[in-house]
Amino acid sequence: MKSIIMVSDMNCANCAKKIQNALEDTRVKFEIKLADKIVVVDGDSDMVAVAKKVINDIGFTTV
Repeated sequence: MKSIIMVSDMNCANCAKKIQNALEDTRVKFEIKLADKIVVVDGDSDMVAVAKKVINDIGFTTV
């Protein structure tokens, strides 16, 4: 199952890279779409929760 996490303050390639680096340290399968300001998570609700926590912990806002 794919879920979309909106990251309203992911504005540049550096932001996307920070998120990518943080998520690569988890078991989450993901794809970052900078132009749309989203992270697509491939997994269940637990994986989405992990991804949101990681993204929030490094200073970004998820919706």
